Order: sequence, then C-alpha cells, then structure tokens
Amino acid sequence: MVEIDTRVFGKIAIEEEKIIRFEEGILGFPDLKDFTLIYDLEKGSDASIKWLQSIDEPGFALPVMNPDLVMAGYAPQFDRSLIESLGDKLDSDNILIFVTVTIPRNDVTKTTVNLKAPIIINVENRKAVQVIADGDGYKVKYAIYDVLQARKKAGE
Repeated sequence: MVEIDTRVFGKIAIEEEKIIRFEEGILGFPDLKDFTLIYDLEKGSDASIKWLQSIDEPGFALPVMNPDLVMAGYAPQFDRSLIESLGDKLDSDNILIFVTVTIPRNDVTKTTVNLKAPIIINVENRKAVQVIADGDGYKVKYAIYDVLQARKKAGE
C-alpha cells in the first residue's frame, strides 16, 4: 500500500495492484512513471471523467476519459512498435484507451480532449504508454461540451 497526499483528492492510499506504470512517462512529463486511476465511486467506472493521479508527483493529476464517449468508433492508427512494451497479447478485452481532457477554468463549454495522443493501458500487467496517432484524422483539441450535453439529453 502506498500513501500519497494529493493536491486534488487529499491523502489517499493506493494498493500496489492499482499502480499503472508508464516506462517512458507521459508526453511532457517523462519523469512521471507511476500513476493510479481515480474516479467517482458513486458513478462507478462509468464516470465520464477519471483522473490519472501521479504517484511520483502527488500534485499532478490529469483528467482523462474514454474517447468512445465523445467519438463513436475512435480507432487511432500508430506504429505498433510504440505499444510493444505493453506485452504480447493485446486485444479489446485487456486494454483501456483514454484521452486527456482540458477543462478551461473560465469556460467549461470550451472543454476539449486530445484525440491525437491516446493513453493505452494493459489492464493485466498495468503497463501503459501514450502514443501519437498517425495522420491528421484526430485533433489535439477536439471540443466535447456539445457532444456530452447531447448525450445527457438523450439519457445515455
């Protein structure tokens, strides 16, 4: 069990088997390697926004979400060698894909996700990488406020 005093969540205890390892760190933060995923327990794992909380730097937590919530059929293409560190047997049953969320302080309607640089996690061995998708098909700043509002109205 690891205890950290986070800026966003206060003091939390993290079980060793809940630690996610980024061997290469994440984009812009190569020295941050160990994280845990935090979400609202009342909403369960279906909560829209989750937090990738750094174990190495307790003041750093990155909002993330499942890209399928804002773009059906999200399927970024990238060089497969970028995910070799995750292990040999990767399929839809043992990986999670998240995209980072940017929520402006002054205007939540300008919230975006980065579809260009997904985070891929092997849930079996808890290894993760952040990759850059090939091509121009996905934006770094993809507006999601209207998409989420439409989902909410539709009762999803």
